[in-house]
Amino acid sequence: MKRRDFLKTAFLSGAIASAGWDPFRAFTNQGRRDTSQKILILGFDGVDPHLLETFIRQGKLPAFAKLWQEGDFKPLGTSIPPQSPVAWSNFITGTDPGGHAIFDFIHRDPQQYLPTFSASKTEEAKRTLNLGNLVLPLSGGEVTLLRQGKAFWQYLEEYDIPATVFKIPSNYPPAPSKQRTISGMGTPDILGTYGIFNFYTTTAAEVQKDIGGGRIHNVYIIGNQIEAKLPGPINSFKKDRPETFVNFKVHIDPVHPVVKISLPGEEFILQEGEWSGWKRVEFPLIPTQSVSGICMFYLKQVRPDFKLYVSPVNIDPANPALPITTPSSYSKELAEKFGPFFTKGLPADTSALDSDILDEKEFLTQDDFILAERNAMFDYELDRFESGVLFYYVSSTDQRQHMFWRLIDKNHPSYEPKLAKEFGSAIEKIYTEVDKILAKALAKIDKNTTLIVMSDHGFCPFRYSFNLNTWLKESGYLSLINEWKQGQEDLFLNVDWHRTKAYAVGLNGLYLNLKGREAEGIVTEREKEALMREIAHKLESYIDPTTGKRPILRAYVTKDVYHGPYTHKAPEIIIGYNHGFRVSWTSPLGGIPKKIVEPNTEKWSGDHCMDPSVIPGILMTNRPIKHSSPHLYDLTASILKTYGIPIPPTMRGKPIF
Repeated sequence: MKRRDFLKTAFLSGAIASAGWDPFRAFTNQGRRDTSQKILILGFDGVDPHLLETFIRQGKLPAFAKLWQEGDFKPLGTSIPPQSPVAWSNFITGTDPGGHAIFDFIHRDPQQYLPTFSASKTEEAKRTLNLGNLVLPLSGGEVTLLRQGKAFWQYLEEYDIPATVFKIPSNYPPAPSKQRTISGMGTPDILGTYGIFNFYTTTAAEVQKDIGGGRIHNVYIIGNQIEAKLPGPINSFKKDRPETFVNFKVHIDPVHPVVKISLPGEEFILQEGEWSGWKRVEFPLIPTQSVSGICMFYLKQVRPDFKLYVSPVNIDPANPALPITTPSSYSKELAEKFGPFFTKGLPADTSALDSDILDEKEFLTQDDFILAERNAMFDYELDRFESGVLFYYVSSTDQRQHMFWRLIDKNHPSYEPKLAKEFGSAIEKIYTEVDKILAKALAKIDKNTTLIVMSDHGFCPFRYSFNLNTWLKESGYLSLINEWKQGQEDLFLNVDWHRTKAYAVGLNGLYLNLKGREAEGIVTEREKEALMREIAHKLESYIDPTTGKRPILRAYVTKDVYHGPYTHKAPEIIIGYNHGFRVSWTSPLGGIPKKIVEPNTEKWSGDHCMDPSVIPGILMTNRPIKHSSPHLYDLTASILKTYGIPIPPTMRGKPIF
């Protein structure tokens, strides 16, 4: 498994064909009581306090400047580790990871030492009927939200206070509620992955590319026509579980750079360099069952080589195969008003940009589509916001900083002066775009509305990759079966567990190979404490000989910093990387390259999986902030206090107002 091929791993399995569950049965109140006090929360993912203040002082963000002048502005303490699913879970529940059990994007199965998705799990129907090659479910499949703890809008619902929660991360499938919610980061594409694009080309060299997050298809032009297949989900109604697909044809104009694409039931024209807009596709399962999805086509090139990009197939909000909203009618309401829209958790196709399938301009065009959709829906929800809480989320601030940081950092290995001249303003421009969103909010709110503008973390450069499992190997904590195979295998396939004391999975987590917990554990409970402290001390002391810097600022022993009933499930150590350093691309999935530190040459060049002190988020409000060092979970307590709801003792947060 190469690099980010983990993205290709479906975590929905066959439940997409057999889901029949009702996640909304637990709540009786409607959340419809009128409230004199309202709270409007703008969640701008990844907005950095240092960049924000710089742009404000340069006069580029008038709405932020106005709010700062009339209200308050402080850095916002993020989570340990500062990964989006962890951070937003802190905010959702008012706890730290010990209370909500989300420790990373990636967890691990201790019995197999394999990575697993942290946010949700899927189970197929437990009861089935076999008829020849058919497998008919007699019970529903189930998708389970793995985040623990009660969400703030569920507390509000118990007191009949309305809330609309738009695209908040770490809420797929959506927590049971009758409030209006739509899931965000963590919502899969129709394949059950974090997003797999398809690219059709006649260029043989591109077909050989090893790409995480995409599939490249070699196609042939015969009589100015191409026949191709668009892959869909696995068909669990059949014993051999074949991949579903939709056939389509491309008719190429023999003179002009124009094609006609024929899908079942629809034909449309594309010029070179043109996007199609949303197209619905139906993946047949059995005669009475199919799965609906939506995707966009982009004709990148007609000649001399044909190149056609198709976005990841999103769940169709008008006919969702799996639950993405509460109530279930909410996505259909939005689709009826706005048409198809992005439902995949992180909609911008960063994999396509990183793999040179889309260039910078094409990526930004796609992300502009996303932002336009979000803006239209924000206007809709803001216009009808009369009571309770409205939370609205923007992902573009995070995604553009990930991909374009290299063009504002001349010390980054991927800095290119020519690209910097053309696209170096991409980050500044997205800050100005969310300033416009804030301006609309300021124009709408009244004296009885508390406005909170927040980000889950900030950003900094990702210049160097740290191979954590390689460091463990070189430090004597991880052993290989064959030394000569080092760097050739992922997923710990070359690890000798009988001589391994520690291993790393995910972006920030380090686990001990504990006896009685891991399948082949060797570390006893008596050894555990001393070994944790020893590894943490050595990690913090390590100096990279090439840069002369400490890649790791802090190594947190989780039992010292987590609180709550799920602390025992956490990694033993959370790594807090220093400014400019982050875990490598291979280490999170059990790769063990030969070098400990390597330059990051990817386009994914900005990041936040560092130490929390390096990349705090932002908190800006129209009320004075009484807390000197506010954290994400303090905002949760503040929401409850506003409505007189008792703050549960399980919450870590304290009100900021």
